[in-house]
Amino acid sequence: MFDELAETGYARMSVDAVARRAGVGKAAVYRRWPSKQAMLLDLLAAAVRRSVPEVPDSGSLTGDVRGFLDVIIAQVADPRIKRIALDMMAEATRNPELGAALREAVAGPRRAAADAVLRRGIERGELPADIDRELGLDLLISPLLGRLLLTGSPVDDAYLTRLTTVIAAGLN
Repeated sequence: MFDELAETGYARMSVDAVARRAGVGKAAVYRRWPSKQAMLLDLLAAAVRRSVPEVPDSGSLTGDVRGFLDVIIAQVADPRIKRIALDMMAEATRNPELGAALREAVAGPRRAAADAVLRRGIERGELPADIDRELGLDLLISPLLGRLLLTGSPVDDAYLTRLTTVIAAGLN
C-alpha cells in the first residue's frame, strides 16, 4: 500500500490497485477494511507505532532531545515517507475527517514520545514543572520535520547538534 500511496497519492490511489500490488482480490481488502480511508489509517497507524519507539532515557535533556531528533530522522529516511507525508498534509486540509484521524493516528504517537522527553526533563529538574507542554511538543517536533519535509535542506550531524542545543535552550 505504501508504494502505491507514494506513487499515486491518496486521491488517485484505489483499492483495486492496492489489491493488485498485494496479489489479492479487491474483496479480500474490503473484508479487512470498509474503505480506502480506513485502510490508510490502519496501515499508517501501525507503521507509526513501529517507527516511534520511546526515546531511551539518556540521563539528560540534551541527550533525550537528540535521541528524539534521531527517531524523526529514522522515520523520514525512506523517500516514500516524505511523499506520503506531504500528500497526507494536503489531503488533511481538504478532508477534515481524514485530518482529525491522521492527527490521532500519526501525530499522536509522535507527540507521546516527545512528551516522554519533557516529562523526564521535568522529573530531573532540567525543565520547569509548569512548562507549556503543547509549545514544548511543537518545539521538539516541528523544526526538524519542517526542514525534512518542506525545505529539503540538508540535515547532518552538525545541524542536529545545533538544533538540539537550540531546542533544549528554548524549552527552559
